[in-house]
Amino acid sequence: MDEALLRSLTPSVLAILVRRGASFAAAEDAVQDALVEAVRVWPGDTPRDPKGWLVTVAWRRFLDATRADAARRRREDLVDEEPEPGSAPAVDDTLRLYFLCAHPSLTPSSAVALTLRAVGGLTTRQIAQAYLVPEATMAQRISRAKRTVSGIRFDEPGDVATVLRVLYLVFNEGYSGDVDLAAEAIRLTRQVAAAIDHPEVAGLLALMLLHHARRAARTAPDGSLVPLAEQDRGRWDTASIAEGVEILQAALARDRLGEFQAQAAIAALHADAPAAGETDWVQIVEWYDELVRLTDSPVVRLNRVVAVGEADGPRAGLAALAALDDSGLPRRAAVAAYLHERDGDLTTAARLYAEAAQKAPNLAERDHLTRQAARLNARRSR
Repeated sequence: MDEALLRSLTPSVLAILVRRGASFAAAEDAVQDALVEAVRVWPGDTPRDPKGWLVTVAWRRFLDATRADAARRRREDLVDEEPEPGSAPAVDDTLRLYFLCAHPSLTPSSAVALTLRAVGGLTTRQIAQAYLVPEATMAQRISRAKRTVSGIRFDEPGDVATVLRVLYLVFNEGYSGDVDLAAEAIRLTRQVAAAIDHPEVAGLLALMLLHHARRAARTAPDGSLVPLAEQDRGRWDTASIAEGVEILQAALARDRLGEFQAQAAIAALHADAPAAGETDWVQIVEWYDELVRLTDSPVVRLNRVVAVGEADGPRAGLAALAALDDSGLPRRAAVAAYLHERDGDLTTAARLYAEAAQKAPNLAERDHLTRQAARLNARRSR
């Protein structure tokens, strides 16, 4: 049984059912039934047209469910519209499905969860684990999202800004989580860039390529995280870096700066440095100033603190950190620990690393911070 094939076909089959009149929730239920049937039947009799087979079976399951639902008896007329078995259109509907999942009526967290479930093919348990919430909580979130979009016609998708935000969040999940969705996010962003001529779309694609180029160097053979300053830059994908920089330069030349372009510019400066010690931190601080102006995001302000600490020294970074209002920022304790270590205060740094480990969003980061705390405690005890 080719599970990868089933997973790749799921978005298109789901999109076809939605276009033919099924609600989003009903279509997903029907597709899931068809997938179960495929797992049962295909090992002994794989169809010549897997996609057409899934569409036919899923549509029949949808019609069966429609007839069984007394509240929707009016939809029995759809029986006459059952398609004949045969080849389904060879159209990639995944991107259109992203637009539906990224409808502005959904919150960003709900849009991402629904996208991961409906388009990414992840189970509710996998999504819950990725977000460190109980499976029941995530199931409720996804169910609410399905109900929200169930009345939306497929020709009324979400706007581009929302789609870009969801693609960005999916990429981040794929880049740092247990499930690899980064390559799929890049593929879909390429489709958006080909269809929509906008510098922010190009900026997002450049940002993804530049981050993805460093992926091979981000983890050690044992799976532990490798900080940017310690990465083997010889393992970075130079072709992806060159493509990302070229796309970014063309976008910046249009003089319509947005947050994705600014983030990509920061990533490009990191990629351009032959060694960590040669990074142009002064220019990175300037780009973070632009990002703060564009977003006023507390997370951006925290990242700027790190850049200030590198450009002007750890005490300048600590002063910038003290000026931040929100003490509950994610990774604030980790930033404080790093700056205190660079300033020579190992006792405070070790305590803050341990505190940051308790708040880490994933196991790899938790292990990394725990090791940092242990390393400093070992140095202090010598």
